[in-house]
Amino acid sequence: MPEDRPPYPPFTEETARQKVQAAEDAWNTRDPRKVASAYTPDSVWRNRDRFVTGRDEIVAFLTEKWEREHDYALRKSLWGFRQNRIAVRFQYEWHDGAGQWWRSYGNELWEFDERGLMRRREASINDVPIGEADRRIRGPRPADEHGIDIPIQ
Repeated sequence: MPEDRPPYPPFTEETARQKVQAAEDAWNTRDPRKVASAYTPDSVWRNRDRFVTGRDEIVAFLTEKWEREHDYALRKSLWGFRQNRIAVRFQYEWHDGAGQWWRSYGNELWEFDERGLMRRREASINDVPIGEADRRIRGPRPADEHGIDIPIQ
């Protein structure tokens, strides 16, 4: 039986925003299997300088990521959409094993199949060291903040 992950393309502004918020919520669980379930079994990724194909590799990649990115907390913002594609900008904060805090800035391009599963993800990400006092992302976004844009810095 095929998996479905509504909303489905072609996207409207409302359904694109729903898709972005659902992705943010899933990634903030830091559960690699839950996140991977939103992708096609043969999904293709470029994440920074890494290339990942398929759910098993996605799970392995995310497991490794969250073993080194402690207290990860993410915000995503819709940048644009058309048909079965969505562009997103995001920021997340985390600290490494030595206690250094980082804010990671990035952009993603997403492509979905007709069942609403993501079949392609391309992410460009830059990391900036920050002090703990400079943090502004602390855990998953509360429901009353859904849809609020993230600042550029």
